[in-house]
Amino acid sequence: MCGRFAITLPPDAMAQLFSAVPANDLPPVPNYNVCPTNQVHVVRSEEGQRRLGAMRWGFLPHWYKATNGGPLLINARAETIAEKPAFKAACRERRCLIPVTGFYEWTKDEAGNRLPWYIHAADGGPLVFAGVWQDWAQGEERHRTCAIVTTGANDQISKIHHRMPVILDKNDWGKWLGEEGHGAATLMHAPPEAVLALHRVGTEVNSNRASGAQLIDPIAP
Repeated sequence: MCGRFAITLPPDAMAQLFSAVPANDLPPVPNYNVCPTNQVHVVRSEEGQRRLGAMRWGFLPHWYKATNGGPLLINARAETIAEKPAFKAACRERRCLIPVTGFYEWTKDEAGNRLPWYIHAADGGPLVFAGVWQDWAQGEERHRTCAIVTTGANDQISKIHHRMPVILDKNDWGKWLGEEGHGAATLMHAPPEAVLALHRVGTEVNSNRASGAQLIDPIAP
């Protein structure tokens, strides 16, 4: 799964990376502790133009009567996304890219303490998650929302967690966005182990209120 991540890439650099038109309401960066229900940076394709905008991380199906009207859907499982009522239409029609600098997962020690790990691109560049999005409205309240697509972890990440985000290679961004016809389903798998690196970080990030670049500093495991 993915329950917390970091983003440090400036919005203008994101727009250039994706050849996207940026919105005016993008979330501030850097943010080393992006949490569910936060606004996140998302790239979608609309009428042949990529757009970089903000979405609520926490997918809201249209039948939810309130933002807390059901389970918090921050992840969508690749294995069932095409059949789940919440996600099946978005999987076909509303796929997106979610850029991050890295993400966190946790193990536990013998006493049950949560030990955070930071996972990032081995080459130091950004990671791009596969996502799906949905517009939601009830009365005056409106949100554009998204979820991260996850899959079974590769051998490297499975030592920490059995699930991981679907991480897209740059050559596959257009296919995931639907710009290159069909075939997006073939992209929903774990990346090669050489793509990622990871290290233990301090337990400060266990709090969703923690902030600052020190959250991703390595510590001895």
